[in-house]
Amino acid sequence: NIEYMFGIVGIPVTEIAIAAQAVGIKYVGMRNEQAACYAASAVGYLTGRPGVCLVVSGPGFLHALGGMANATMNCWPLIVIGGSSDRNQETMGAFQEFPQVHRHTVFYRRAVRTSIYGRPGSCYIDIPGDFVNLQVNKSAVKYVECCLPPPISMAEHSAVSEAVSVIACSKQPLLIIGKGAAYSHAENNIRKLVELCGLPFLPTPMAKGVVPDNHPNCVAAARSTALQHADVIILLGARLNWILHFGLPPRFREDVRVIQIDICAEELGNNVRPAAVLLGDINAVTNQLLAEFSKRPWKYPSNSEWWKRLKEKIVNNEERSKELALQKSLPMNYYTVFHHIRELIPKDCILVSEGANTMDIGRTVLPNYYPRQRLDAGTFGTMGVGLGFAIAAAMVAKDQTPEKRVICIEGDSAFGFSGMEVETICRYNLPILIIVVNNNGIYTGLDADAWKEMLKFGDPATCVPPVSLLPNSRYELVMSAFGGKGYLVKTPEELQNALKASITDKQTPALINVMIDPQSERKKQEFPWLTRSSL
Repeated sequence: NIEYMFGIVGIPVTEIAIAAQAVGIKYVGMRNEQAACYAASAVGYLTGRPGVCLVVSGPGFLHALGGMANATMNCWPLIVIGGSSDRNQETMGAFQEFPQVHRHTVFYRRAVRTSIYGRPGSCYIDIPGDFVNLQVNKSAVKYVECCLPPPISMAEHSAVSEAVSVIACSKQPLLIIGKGAAYSHAENNIRKLVELCGLPFLPTPMAKGVVPDNHPNCVAAARSTALQHADVIILLGARLNWILHFGLPPRFREDVRVIQIDICAEELGNNVRPAAVLLGDINAVTNQLLAEFSKRPWKYPSNSEWWKRLKEKIVNNEERSKELALQKSLPMNYYTVFHHIRELIPKDCILVSEGANTMDIGRTVLPNYYPRQRLDAGTFGTMGVGLGFAIAAAMVAKDQTPEKRVICIEGDSAFGFSGMEVETICRYNLPILIIVVNNNGIYTGLDADAWKEMLKFGDPATCVPPVSLLPNSRYELVMSAFGGKGYLVKTPEELQNALKASITDKQTPALINVMIDPQSERKKQEFPWLTRSSL
């Protein structure tokens, strides 16, 4: 049941791509193996079946390692197939020879099963060059049936009962929804749990939409307050890693009680000793919780001081963001740009987001209403994933939901990692809308006048700030060069017109290059986004 393969062909794997197409697998030729691997991993997340990345040996294999690491850290199923040197030339200095199998376990028949069973991840299949065109007797070929779907594991009843008791005793509960919940398609049961128990919930970035962001119980706009003061936290497919500040003070209470629900036993108890652990599939375990609450009815009161405090914080934060969004000054700031994007993009679009401020601010301002429709830098914090993810999402959408748009919102630095995949987008005529939020740099940049003044001090390599990129770069011309539509916008009116034109045209790829204030930043935060060691 493998449907999609992404890669770059060459010796010795070209024939593998041709053979894949011959049996009905869609092959998408990319411009860089890293982007190809990101695309294949995103297919795994979106469909639950591994995408395949096909690479040549040596350098091609090494370029794919970033995508393999990203898939493993995000727990997404992925299979990488790499060519390697002919067996009789091993250790002789063969063309692009590299000890690939010493770095990754080799899987053949077990590759698909291994990638999707338990906690999903990446697998590697090594095919020596002399195997590709090897002649064998047809009667000797063994055809293997598709592996069974992953088994659904459930938590022990005593653990479920203990968890319900802890929740029922909570004074300031918080449900945290992770992307593991999105992957397990637990959205219906989680929404029932939220509404049955009246729980405030906070989605992690790629879990946005499991329960719609506009649900009255969503407290994403009061994230810091919710994390810092909750006395009981239910982790549904989320990990207490850097994204959740390890579950430790000062971002969490010293005495917080954590109920951890995860498919991976090794994850249980990481960083914080849990009050209850429920090992199993997120959807199945949520259903167990619902069954237990039906026997022991309990609902958190909506008029509690905790709800009052959270709602006050939500209103306060939303007002601060709205004030920034409605500023009339030029160049525009991030919040103004995202305000107009939010007003015009379809509610059911698939959002791909990457960049520093672009991704972080976009996460807080752009709502998601449906599960598995936000892709971003994820657990590994990987930059350069955007266009690969967008291509994967567009391929899946074309087959499953042809009317659904894919909108990729990138910082200018993030776009640079894989910008040449615009040619791939145009070659396959994927109607992706790319929005580059261009501040001339990484985090912040320089305007054209400041750049010219800076160059007076000498060689750019010694005097230009490392975070700076060339001012006013015309990224929209990259799209135009390959036959798509490019727009350069500097005002809210130009942005609105470009968005309307791009969204109306459902056949042509487009790129909107949005020039903003190079010094625009996030509104002041209570805590820095990254929790650093105090040592």
